[in-house]
Amino acid sequence: MADTSKVINSSDIAPNRNRGGEIRVTLSQRTVGATSGFGGSLRLEPGDYVSEHYHPYSEEFVHVIQGDLELRVEGEPFPLGPDDSFLVPIGQRHRLANVGDSTAHVIFHLSPLAPRPDLGHVDTEPLPSAGDR
Repeated sequence: MADTSKVINSSDIAPNRNRGGEIRVTLSQRTVGATSGFGGSLRLEPGDYVSEHYHPYSEEFVHVIQGDLELRVEGEPFPLGPDDSFLVPIGQRHRLANVGDSTAHVIFHLSPLAPRPDLGHVDTEPLPSAGDR
């Protein structure tokens, strides 16, 4: 089990760019031994997006630090800006896009954990290719 008493800086975590943007999971079972959920940060450049997906076991807490975003939940658009927060319920399809002209920064947390990591995320649209970003 990982040491739970330590500071994790996002720059120490390799970014995941598979679903769009730059996702860094800083607090997780792997990094600090978390048992109830995981979280981290997301950076999206103008025009970038995180492809539509849902979490069958987890709700997702989204908090915008900077930027102008559009969050679509079950197809319904919700504009988000600095200091806005949003709760995506369990099982709801969602997609996040940077609709502004500057880098967006988002903090997220998902809880509870899925029974296995491979069950935690279901993609519902093709993943962005390098040419789309």
